[in-house]
Amino acid sequence: MKNQSMEIEFILVGFSSLPELRIFLLVSFLCIYVIAVMGNSLIFFTIYANQQLHTPMYFLLGNLSVIDLLCTSTIVPKMLANLFSQRAVISFAGCMAQMYIFTWALVSEIVLLAFMAFDRYAAICHPLHYPMIMSSRVCIGMVASVWVIGISNSAVHTSLAVPLSFCGSLVIDHFFCELPPILKLSCSDTRLNEALAFCADVIFGMGHCSLILVSYGYIIKTILRIRSSEGKKKAFSTCSSHLTVVSLYYSTVIYTYIRPTSNLSLERDKIITALYSVIIPMFNPIIYSFRNREVKGALQKLLGRTLFLSPGRTFSLKNHPS
Repeated sequence: MKNQSMEIEFILVGFSSLPELRIFLLVSFLCIYVIAVMGNSLIFFTIYANQQLHTPMYFLLGNLSVIDLLCTSTIVPKMLANLFSQRAVISFAGCMAQMYIFTWALVSEIVLLAFMAFDRYAAICHPLHYPMIMSSRVCIGMVASVWVIGISNSAVHTSLAVPLSFCGSLVIDHFFCELPPILKLSCSDTRLNEALAFCADVIFGMGHCSLILVSYGYIIKTILRIRSSEGKKKAFSTCSSHLTVVSLYYSTVIYTYIRPTSNLSLERDKIITALYSVIIPMFNPIIYSFRNREVKGALQKLLGRTLFLSPGRTFSLKNHPS
């Protein structure tokens, strides 16, 4: 069967190995999705509405919330529909669109977390030069590069996947369309696709993880030089939320994409993928709101009054270490 007609449908296996848990999974993922959407939306609008949060760190955090919304909204609604109808199918066009947006969000979040680590490095290791290092122009350039890199990388992989032919099984042993399972089903030559996917895994996974490790190496070194315990605690508190998010996200992503193929376990892969694509986007706003007094205070103010956003409101960055 060829995909030139664009009329083929893929069958998503999803969690069909657990049919007795279908209702439980449906309700659970629905609750997770609602919490993720509400939490990330609250973080974004809180940062936008509160002038005290118009700093580089929170500007980057607001973009993280948008990426998490994009990621979960690409995967969960279709997964819920499949669980509800028990007809887990997706069109070829829908599959390519889902793969494109998910890959876009995945890479964008990886790059953004690395930039957030650099922001914490500049704030803690070079506080006097922080306004110059993290100027408004630099912050906007960072965010623009995050979205451009994510879009461009995803466009390359998707454009190479669209012409592929599918001659045999159309069953995807996953709960959404992801690049590796799609390549396994194709009867075309996928060596170029696999080579580019491997390069992307190394560059974006290992490369940006290394940048984060180097940044936190300098941060820890600087914190240890602080004499007062109160100063150490305050310095560490400014990056503890980001460090928690990075640890959760990168550990699951690197496990999924960069590991020996002998360790392949499809069921375990689904669980790990659900962690970084569905569960972690729900936890991110919780981590940042509960472990950050400024965000917590701003959230309380936002929820304690009716918010009116005027059309002429602008977002300007205040360059000081948060």
